[in-house]
Amino acid sequence: MSKNALQKIFQLRELLEYHNYRYYVLDDPEIPDAGYDRLIRELSALEAEFPQYQSDDSPTRKVGGYAAKTFSEVEHAVPMRSLGNAFTEEAVVNFDRRVRELLDLGEGKMEYVAEPKLDGLAVSLTYENGWLVQAATRGDGRTGENITQNVRKVLGKATRLQGERIPAVLEARGEVFMRTDDFEAFNRSQKKAGQKTFVNPRNAAAGSLRQLDPGVTAARPLSIYCHGLGHVSDRQPPPTHRESMEWLRALGLPVSDRMKTVEGVEGCLGYYRELLGQREELPFHVDGVVYKVSRIDWQDRLGFTARAPRWAIAHKFPAQEEMTRVKKIEVQVGRTGAITPVARLKPVFVGGATVSNATLHNREEIARLDVRVGDCVIVRRAGEVIPEVVSVVLSRRKKGARAFAYPETCPVCRSPVVYERGGVIARCSGGLFCDAQKKESIRHFASRKAMDIGGLGEKLVEQLVDNRLIRDVAGLYTLTPEQLAGLAGMAEKSAGNLVGAIEKSKSTTLARFLYALGIPLVGEVTAEVLAGRLPDLEKISHPDEEELQCIPGVGPIVARSVSTFFDQPHNQAVIEKLKAAGVRWPAPQTPSGVTDSFFSGKTVVLTGTLGMPRSEARNRLQSLGARVTGSISKNTDYLIAGRDAGSKAGRAQQLGVEILDESRFLEHLGRPPEKGPDGVSA
Repeated sequence: MSKNALQKIFQLRELLEYHNYRYYVLDDPEIPDAGYDRLIRELSALEAEFPQYQSDDSPTRKVGGYAAKTFSEVEHAVPMRSLGNAFTEEAVVNFDRRVRELLDLGEGKMEYVAEPKLDGLAVSLTYENGWLVQAATRGDGRTGENITQNVRKVLGKATRLQGERIPAVLEARGEVFMRTDDFEAFNRSQKKAGQKTFVNPRNAAAGSLRQLDPGVTAARPLSIYCHGLGHVSDRQPPPTHRESMEWLRALGLPVSDRMKTVEGVEGCLGYYRELLGQREELPFHVDGVVYKVSRIDWQDRLGFTARAPRWAIAHKFPAQEEMTRVKKIEVQVGRTGAITPVARLKPVFVGGATVSNATLHNREEIARLDVRVGDCVIVRRAGEVIPEVVSVVLSRRKKGARAFAYPETCPVCRSPVVYERGGVIARCSGGLFCDAQKKESIRHFASRKAMDIGGLGEKLVEQLVDNRLIRDVAGLYTLTPEQLAGLAGMAEKSAGNLVGAIEKSKSTTLARFLYALGIPLVGEVTAEVLAGRLPDLEKISHPDEEELQCIPGVGPIVARSVSTFFDQPHNQAVIEKLKAAGVRWPAPQTPSGVTDSFFSGKTVVLTGTLGMPRSEARNRLQSLGARVTGSISKNTDYLIAGRDAGSKAGRAQQLGVEILDESRFLEHLGRPPEKGPDGVSA
């Protein structure tokens, strides 16, 4: 069971990362909120049942988005976390119970602030001496996109704070959205002008805010509400969340007038039912309500998990459902050869969007639903583009409807289909012979967290493979501007830019290179672990499975996957071609297993803005034997605090954790631990 659980955990993590990217970066989601939330719950349950497989890199422990490459990156002084979700009244009751237990309040009633959960794009607004100096998207929670100029157009006069008690630095958190009437009018004008229309207000708002030309953003009817505070300097914020929001309102920032202070779980549920009854009449799109502990000092005591605050929760509205018909069922081939069935639907308007596709996941799911071509099905959508099939209306099934039969050969390359996990997972056996897998592997290789080749989009990859210009990822490094300029959508300048980006990607890190190779079960974190413990590619590419299993986080299944990958002659051949093309990475500065450093064996937390990128600081600490975590606890040895350190510095002081400023941090890098008179490290 443990082996099957690990396989399922990795499968769910990969699937969730994909859907996070579609939602947060592309503004083009493929599954409804309800389906995503079920995947998160399924993964959370498995990780709870098998704690040995937990990982800080899991989607259950981090915010799902990424900072896109269109804008410059911004590192948040205080992380922008997601909210935990409740889907039933029982879950809200449990949330209230946990809060009271953690605060040791017994049966006393907790005061909450309840407010609508807007379906828009989360943003951070940073003011210095009353002027907006930076606005950013949430991104992955730690790093977002710099959208300052565009947000200025949305804020208008609120780019400058009004009144008194203006702190030197104030960071407000909010949501940019498009009101329902504005959205409908905007889509009508877009259609009339022959321009792109949007499927729902959330995508319209996100797409409008990510325009490179601020003038385009200014021409679109965007609104914003602030709903929280981030970093505030030199002034003590008000003692309750409601007073904090009224303070922001007094400073001239827009705040929802539907916010309400309620008492106990009964007050929360009463507010929820009231807003749910008004759902269709509200002037904006909402997908639920948010409850927040009112007192700020209690919020601080409750703290955060890696992904969400313990003092707040989103109570989601029921997903909206509609009935439509399955026109046909097709299969798609992924990077690893996994064959996924997709239902093509008669277009139906549900949950604010017209939808025509639904993933059916695998053979097990099709068998459970017994979905057939021609069936009338109930589809559910919760603010997303592609719905899930909830059930089949058997009473309306046409006579002669046949059960779907999985193909015996790959629809792309005609290689035999093989089955895993008792026949549940179907996979093309063609490997890189299969054009579909080639395309997906090339896209992965070029992705931002792999080799980071900007400009190599999906359509271009398809042309490169279909026209036989490249046979594998190594072929990218042989492309010429002349070859690229002859492809659809490519001009001489863009071809030159892409060749330049490919050339730039040759200088990378071993961890990125390993991740880019697409080794099954080797994600970013595992790639970093392998590169840190075995910094020689020769050692990794001729692995001893027992040695690999001794590395924390690398179990027998991952070790076997790494060994199998490098045992394949064609994989070794591609790696040799990449090295011959000039792909390189720096030699490690410090040998693995460092035991003689100031930070060896210490637990360290980073906060604030440092003179070096946060990732570099983390890597240098890890190379010196430190364990770098994201949150302060009594087990933390050092907090390294850069500029605008935020709440972590206060928390460190409360717990007696030693704080190192950047100058002391740099001083200690590479410094051996101090020895006591007996020769033992102090």
